[in-house]
Amino acid sequence: MSGAGLTRRSFLQVVGAGGAGLLMAIYLPHRLLADPSDTGGENTAFTPSVFLRIDPDGTVTVVTGRCELGQGAHTAMAMLIAEELEADWSRVRVEQAPAHPTLYGSMTTGGSSSVRGGWNRLRQAGAAAREMLIAAAAATWGLPASECRAEQGWVIHTGGRRLGYGDLAAAAAKQPLPSDPPLKAARDFRLIGHGAPRLDMEAKANGSAKFGLDVRRPGQLTAAVARCPVFGGKAKSWNEAAARAVPGVRAVFSVPSGVAVVADSTWAALQGREALAVVWDEGAEAALDGAEIARRFAALAEQEGKTARDDGDFATAFAGAARRLEAVYEQPYLAHAALEPGNCTAHVTRDGVEIWAPTQGPQWAQSAAAEAAGVPIEKVLLHTTWSGGAFGRRLMPDFVVEAVEVAKHVTGPVQVVWTRADDLAHDFHRPASHHRLAAGLDGDGRLIAWRHRIVSQSIGAQHFGQGAYDDEPDAVDGAKQWPYQVPNVRVEHVLATLPVPIGWWRSVYNTQNAFVNECFLDECAAAAGVDPLAWRLGLLPAGDRLRGVLERAASAAGWGGPVPAGRARGLAAHACFGSFVAHVAEVSLSGSGGIVVHRLTCAVDCGVAVDPGGIRAQVDGSVALALSAVLFGEITLEKGRVRQRNYDDYPVLTNDRMPEIDVHIIANGDPVGGIGEPPLPPVAPAVANALFALTGRRVRRLPIRPADLRG
Repeated sequence: MSGAGLTRRSFLQVVGAGGAGLLMAIYLPHRLLADPSDTGGENTAFTPSVFLRIDPDGTVTVVTGRCELGQGAHTAMAMLIAEELEADWSRVRVEQAPAHPTLYGSMTTGGSSSVRGGWNRLRQAGAAAREMLIAAAAATWGLPASECRAEQGWVIHTGGRRLGYGDLAAAAAKQPLPSDPPLKAARDFRLIGHGAPRLDMEAKANGSAKFGLDVRRPGQLTAAVARCPVFGGKAKSWNEAAARAVPGVRAVFSVPSGVAVVADSTWAALQGREALAVVWDEGAEAALDGAEIARRFAALAEQEGKTARDDGDFATAFAGAARRLEAVYEQPYLAHAALEPGNCTAHVTRDGVEIWAPTQGPQWAQSAAAEAAGVPIEKVLLHTTWSGGAFGRRLMPDFVVEAVEVAKHVTGPVQVVWTRADDLAHDFHRPASHHRLAAGLDGDGRLIAWRHRIVSQSIGAQHFGQGAYDDEPDAVDGAKQWPYQVPNVRVEHVLATLPVPIGWWRSVYNTQNAFVNECFLDECAAAAGVDPLAWRLGLLPAGDRLRGVLERAASAAGWGGPVPAGRARGLAAHACFGSFVAHVAEVSLSGSGGIVVHRLTCAVDCGVAVDPGGIRAQVDGSVALALSAVLFGEITLEKGRVRQRNYDDYPVLTNDRMPEIDVHIIANGDPVGGIGEPPLPPVAPAVANALFALTGRRVRRLPIRPADLRG
C-alpha cells in the first residue's frame, strides 16, 4: 500500500512483513508547511516516525527514534501502544532505531516531548493494529468481527475460540487499514494511569545494558583529546615524541578540537595525552573570570532590552505606584555533570561512517558527522546507545564530530573517551544570568506593575545564529509566560555575548526565570503583608491549573499549620512544557549553619498521568538535580578556564542530603504534558522562600551560601 494520496488525518500504513508478521509505520504531517494557510489535502507530505512490529512468536516491538536516558521514556511510549493494542506487557519490547534524517520524524529527545508528542499517534497505531488483528481472526473463523475482542495478546470470540497475536500477525498484515480505529475510554485503561514494570530495568540490573562507554568493536582503539582549557584557544606546539614513548600509544595528531592521542587502552591514551605538554595559544579571553562577567552583565542591565512581552503601560503604572520594589538576582553557569562522561565510537571507511554514541540528537549528530567526514548523510550509520544521564548535554553533536575527526586518521574503529574534568571544562553550560526586577503596588497593596529584565547569553543565537534569536529570544522562556494576572507587565532580554559555550540544561531557561519570578513575587507578598499562598491565589483565576497545584501542594504540606521547631516552609509554582507544578519546601539550618531541606511536597498536573511511577521518579530526579544547583552548583572561570574538575569541587546531592519527597499527581484529563523537566524549576524558589521565612534574609543569588543567611 503506497503512501501516496494520504490525507493529513492519515496516520498509519502497513508496510509489509514478507508474510512473517505485521509491520506498521505511523505517519505524521510535516511540522512546518511552506504555506501556513494549507489546512491539509491529498498531496500533503507525511513522514513516518515510529514503527510497530508484531512477530510470529507474539513479541510486540516498538521501534522508536527517541532515546532512553534513564527517564523511562521507552517504557511510557510502549505503554501507549500496548494499551490500545491490548498487548501482553510481558511480550512487549522496545528497540532503538538507528538515526535517519526523515524516517522516524524528529528523533530528538528533549523538551519533555517524547510521551506528550506520541500521546495520540502511538495510541492510534496500537488501536489500528488491534482492529487488524481482530479482522484477521474473524476472517480465519468465518465469523463477524463484532463478535470478537482483543485481550492480553489474544483475539477471543464470544463462543470461546482464541488465537494469539503471533499466529495472526501474517494474516493481519493483509487486512485493510482501519480509517478511524476506536480508542479506549480512560475508564478502560489497564496500563495508562496504572503503570507497568520498566522495560530497561532487567538489563540495567544484570549488567547486560550497553551504554556508550560499553561499546566494543573488533580491533577497536581508544583516543583521548587534549583541548585548550581556555575557550577559543588552540594548540601551538606539543611533544609528540614524549606521548609516543608511552607504551600502547599508536598515533598522535591534531584535530580541530585539539590534539588526539590514539592508543591500545584508555590508560595509555590518557597517559599519552598527559605527556604531550601542549603549549596553548589562549586567545583573547585568557583573562576572563567571574568578576569580569558580572561586570559586563551589570553594565548591560542598565540598558533596555528586546521586548518579549509588554502588557499595559509598565512605566506609567510603576511611576504612579504607592510602593515600588526593585531587586537584582544572579545565577551562575552550571554543568550537566552526567554520571557517564562524554564518549563516542566511530569507524570511518571508504564506504562511509559508522558511529555508536549516547546522543539525545541522533539526526543532528548524523548530519554533523556527514559534514565532518565529507560523505552524504545516507553514508552515515549512527547507533544510539543508552546514556548514563544527559540532562541536555548530549543534544550537542560536538563529541560525535570529534570522534569522526579522530577516526579519519585511524584504520578501524576508535572510541574517544572524556574524563570528568573534560566533561566539566568543555561542557555546553547552562547560561549564567543577571535579572533586574521591578514591581509596583497600589495604595491597597495590589500588584499593578511588573518588569523583568534578563541579561544572558542566548543558546539559539550561539548555535543557530542571530536570526534565530531575533525571531524568538529563547532566554525569556518561563518569564514571558508569567501567569499571574497583573495589568502592566513588561519582560525584556538584553543579549550578552561571551565565549563560554552554552547549551540546554534540564528545563532550560525556565530553571532561571522561575527562581527569579517566584522569589520576587514572595518579596511583593511580604511588602503587601499578605501570606505567600493567598497572594498567589489572588492573582490567579478560579479553575486555573497553576492554582490547582498550589492548592494541592499547600494542603498536603499543611500550609498555615504548625511547623516543627527550628523549621519553616516556603512555596513556589511554575508551568512549562505543558505541565504545572508546585512545591512546598520545609527547611532548617543545621548546628553548623548548613542548609537542610527536610521535606518537599510536590503537586504535579501533567494532564494525563501515563506512568505514575515514572512521574514520581522524574520528580525525584528533578529535585536531586535542582537541589544540587541550589546548594552547590556553580561553574566559575579563572584566567579564562573552568576551575571545577570533578565531583569534589562540583558536588551533586548525596543520598543523605535528599529530602523526603511527597508527590501528588493531579490527573485531570487535559492533554498530556511533559514530566522530565517541569518539576525542576519551582524547587529553588521554594527553598529560598522557606529560608526567608526562617531567617528573614532574602536569597537573590545561587547557589545559596549559609553566610548569605546571616548578618
